[in-house]
Amino acid sequence: MNGTARIDVSREQVLRYRVAAHGFDRASPTLGVLVLGVQDTPHGSAPVALAARGASSGALERVWSFRGAPHLHRRTELAALAAALWPLDDADATARISTSVIKEGAKLGLAAFRVTAEAFRRTVVEPLGKGEVSTAVSTAVPESLTYWCTPCGARHISGLLFQQAGLFGSVRVGTERGKTVLSPLASPFPVPETASGTQDLIRAYLRFLGPATRAEVAAFLGTRPTAIRPVWPEGLVEVSVDGASAWLPESEVDALRGVPRAGVGTVRLLPPGDPFLQARDRSLLLPEKDRQKELWRAIGGPGAVLAGSEIVGTWRARASGRRVEVTVTGFDALSASVRRALETEAQTVAEVRGAKEALLRIE
Repeated sequence: MNGTARIDVSREQVLRYRVAAHGFDRASPTLGVLVLGVQDTPHGSAPVALAARGASSGALERVWSFRGAPHLHRRTELAALAAALWPLDDADATARISTSVIKEGAKLGLAAFRVTAEAFRRTVVEPLGKGEVSTAVSTAVPESLTYWCTPCGARHISGLLFQQAGLFGSVRVGTERGKTVLSPLASPFPVPETASGTQDLIRAYLRFLGPATRAEVAAFLGTRPTAIRPVWPEGLVEVSVDGASAWLPESEVDALRGVPRAGVGTVRLLPPGDPFLQARDRSLLLPEKDRQKELWRAIGGPGAVLAGSEIVGTWRARASGRRVEVTVTGFDALSASVRRALETEAQTVAEVRGAKEALLRIE
């Protein structure tokens, strides 16, 4: 930390700052937020998130990264990402994989990640189905990292460990006929010896989804706040957001204070898992509890309609032949200008999904 005095900002200022940082104006030729990846859940949603920022998914790789979820990342950054995501110590490793099914096995800590990553490398030497890989890896790791699956009549490795270790095993995640297929990365890298670059990863979260607390950053990484305390960056400024304390890189303070007002002219359809929606302070993004439940559903959640710096509704898309039907449900009545902008954005979604035409329905 440094001696810079705490600054006070409003929720509106924070949201305007994040909208600008994410490049929703489509003015920047580079996409900085890719340092955090773009989650691809459900499959095919990440290209829509990129299109909302005026970018495409070319030269990107799909891997299991943050919290074991599939993300698109730059191929050239995967080795550094793996080092930054490698657990800091045994306690951190245990926090990331501890579940009721492998409660004892999780105590292996870093060893659990290493043995699983090495099993991936021995197994995935050509494209293989996820189930086939899981079976092979399950037999190669200590039994304490597996659990008995009654429906299958077999022991499986913990899914949380399996997917978090995939990147360390230099595995890419693809699909074929609706099934997950794992294959070796074209440019493999060694299993990390120790974590490095974690501070930069934390700083990136604070830049794109800050101001934020240590607990929010830890939740994004899938660990506990105490685990990242040793690598909490210097050069941060304490920010009071409507009375609640959070942190932001000192280099971003001017942008937080001086970002211009975001008008309703910036309208974007953000898919589920969009980086903007990955912020852990959901009550700041969407204060109403019932709307939070509607947007962040555990399974089958909708996308978010962003107008200016506010989430003003949800949306879903359904393919119908060569046409994509986009249904928007506004939290309140949508203005005429927002409705007009949604016509254009719905067409963008259709094109990303390989359709020629979009049909917009507003409820």
